[in-house]
Amino acid sequence: MAVKRNARATSAGGVVYRRTPAGTEIVLAHRRSPALWALPKGTPARGESLEETALRETAEETGLGVEIEEPLGAISYVFVRGSTRYFKTVHFFLMRPIGGDLADHDHEFDDVRWVPFSEALRLMNYPTERSVVELAERALAAAPESTAQRAR
Repeated sequence: MAVKRNARATSAGGVVYRRTPAGTEIVLAHRRSPALWALPKGTPARGESLEETALRETAEETGLGVEIEEPLGAISYVFVRGSTRYFKTVHFFLMRPIGGDLADHDHEFDDVRWVPFSEALRLMNYPTERSVVELAERALAAAPESTAQRAR
C-alpha cells in the first residue's frame, strides 16, 4: 500500500535502574511476536505531560512504581502503518523504582526483567533505544549517587 499521508506521534518512557553488588541493572521488556526487547514507553493520554506519560507507561509495562530522576533526551524515527508514515519522537527519563513488582507488568509484554547494562545493549532490538541506555549509563557513572538520593 502506498503512503498517502504523514502524521506525527509522541511517546514517553524510562530507563529504570537499580544498583546491586554485581553492578547496575536496568529493566527491559520482551515480546515474543514480533520479537522485541525494549524500554518501557507509551503514548500520552489526553492532557498528560511527558513526565506523567513516562511514569504511567513505565509503571504499567513494568509493574514497578517509579520516580523520575532526570530527563535523558529524545529519539526520533519513522515508521509506516497502513497508508500513513509516522514521524515519531520518544522522550526518555532516568528513573528509579520506588515499589511494585515486575510480576505485575501488563499484558503488552510477556517478560519484564532486570538486566546488566552490557546484556541490555546486546539484547535490545533498536539502535536508537540502545543510545538512550548508553546515555543513562554515562549519567549514572558521572553521578554515582542518584539525584533523588542526594536531595534527601
